[in-house]
Amino acid sequence: MTYGTQPVLVGRGRRDEALVSGRSRRARGDGLLAAVAGAFTLAQLLLVGPSIGLGWDEVVYVSQAGTETPAAFFSAPRARGVSLLVWPVASWSSSTTLLRVYLAVLSGLALHLALRAWRGLFPARVLAGAGALFVTLWVTLFYGPQAMPNLWVAFGALVCVGCFLSAREDRFDGRALWGVLAGAAVMAWMRPTDAVWVALPLLVLAVAVRHWRLGAALAAGLVAGGVEWVIEAFISYGGLRERLNEASRIQGDLGWNFAVDDQMRSLVGRALCRPCTGEMPHPVVYAWWFALPLLAACALGAAILAGRTTRTLVPLLCAATAAFPYLFLIGYAAPRFLLPAYALLAVPVADALRHLAKTRYGRWRPAVAGVLAFGLAGHLAVQYAVLARAVDRTTAGRQDWARSAAELHRLGVRPPCLLTGHEAIPVAYYTGCASGATRGHNANTTLAGILRTARNIPVGALTTPGGTPPRYARDWQPHRLDGLEVRIAPAPGAGGPE
Repeated sequence: MTYGTQPVLVGRGRRDEALVSGRSRRARGDGLLAAVAGAFTLAQLLLVGPSIGLGWDEVVYVSQAGTETPAAFFSAPRARGVSLLVWPVASWSSSTTLLRVYLAVLSGLALHLALRAWRGLFPARVLAGAGALFVTLWVTLFYGPQAMPNLWVAFGALVCVGCFLSAREDRFDGRALWGVLAGAAVMAWMRPTDAVWVALPLLVLAVAVRHWRLGAALAAGLVAGGVEWVIEAFISYGGLRERLNEASRIQGDLGWNFAVDDQMRSLVGRALCRPCTGEMPHPVVYAWWFALPLLAACALGAAILAGRTTRTLVPLLCAATAAFPYLFLIGYAAPRFLLPAYALLAVPVADALRHLAKTRYGRWRPAVAGVLAFGLAGHLAVQYAVLARAVDRTTAGRQDWARSAAELHRLGVRPPCLLTGHEAIPVAYYTGCASGATRGHNANTTLAGILRTARNIPVGALTTPGGTPPRYARDWQPHRLDGLEVRIAPAPGAGGPE
């Protein structure tokens, strides 16, 4: 009797041991991912800093959620996702430091969730390596604590693609379907057009394999995230087609534009390269950029040999479609535009590095591992140097806006007030004023409207030093600011030219 039951007891014991061992490995893997996410948050606070002022685009997004300053003009290409993201802080506090800390912590949590979406598809060490590769790029660290949409599109893309692959392999994985929907919604919530480009290969694959539930979850997520943008198009822009046309015009008329060289120039730390002129940076700055396709090809080759092609090919395709419009359809560059592509490439690239450094039996290749370690160390040094320059340059520019605002206050331009002209949107936000323009991408008022406003509240017209003021402000009192000039309308009630 005892002999007959012993195998059952032994079998149960082994299953229990295997279950405990699996849970232990899973816990260690989760801990590794959490450590990468925590290091990402800490690095943002230490290397970028919580006190850096708001940038131009940030002013537009944050001002929609704040209550202490008038909302800046919201142009056609923008979406409301970032404004909703910062609302929990911006709706009651104007503290930039608090907002930075909030976004740094939130982006760390988002990275952790995004990497967890890939569990079961790649080993935890590969996912941790992918996270480390992505967050040590200067552009990822720089935009982590900033109120900008592109990094959040990247997080949404990681969640969407990872859960898509999990749901494709297990048709009964309901959690993965919800992950696809959530990831697609986040992307569309932040930038609807980017979401479509990322999701294009997934939509094609869902139809090709006739996985209708998966396709429906993806489509539902895109609709859920983009419906507000579409509704706003009809309310404020005359329709969806009109909004898309206006967005194209603001971005320089989308069409065939070879912007690969522009993106390479922007890698030196330029937040916006428009127009993107000047010499190419030193090759050491963009060497990693050309290593990416080589490592991606290596990852795909290893995946084909291992019989898991789809897991590697799909993120590579999504990265390619995410990058395509910013490399070939737009006439300028900003390094943040490619963050979704970098995030999706990080997983296959980390897998490729593992295959290069280890044999199929898990043994290290000392020579190859040494070369890779040396290359990665040099890469990190370059990324840190570029980040430091970008932070210093950005901090200085935003301090100039703050000093200009302080001088405007001294000159009597205090809320409620209106600023027009050069850099009116950020300077107006720092001053607490509304901003206005009669022409250009941010046109939101008329000459008559500006003159009418000047009869009631302080109005100033900003120009570059020595620049020509607008005709309506030529007789206004000129004053020098920090890097700017302003002409201030006569005090309300004091008379003046109409």
